[in-house]
Amino acid sequence: MASQSKLRLAGTEPESIVDGRGFRYTVFVQGCPHGCPGCQNPQTHDFQGGTEVSVDDLFSEINDGDPLRRGVTFSGGEPFCQAEALAALASRIKNETKYDLTVYSGWTYEELLEKAARGEAGVAELLRLADYLIDGPYLEAERDLTLRFRGSQNQRVIDLNATRRAGHVVLDPLED
Repeated sequence: MASQSKLRLAGTEPESIVDGRGFRYTVFVQGCPHGCPGCQNPQTHDFQGGTEVSVDDLFSEINDGDPLRRGVTFSGGEPFCQAEALAALASRIKNETKYDLTVYSGWTYEELLEKAARGEAGVAELLRLADYLIDGPYLEAERDLTLRFRGSQNQRVIDLNATRRAGHVVLDPLED
């Protein structure tokens, strides 16, 4: 069944190696409420900016048969501001490809669980489908250029599959 969902995007990067493990397709959503000072993507903050695309069209771009691609990353902006449409895209990615899914968020995992518990559209489903979550706001005072896949020391890379099995947050050691 085709999805009628739409996403507002700042852009995409079909060949990223900096937004998660391995060669990835990165989706940069448009719109972010956090306004972190020093954000590397301030052009993604305006909720009216970017362009609107259908989930089906974006999935077709992602599922182009690239044999080197390992995964897909949702970055931003704030992906959880478009959680329902991204959950629809994530479902197709998980059901129709071999790709893993990494999602960035300026909210912490615990804050996202609260949003899910309140029934915010798509949040629980997007968390369920994601393999990795890079959480927390970018804090300029904790900037660290030696960290993989994140910009400040407060941000965590959470292995969501291990977290679900363990029943508590499991940080990913980022060992390939």
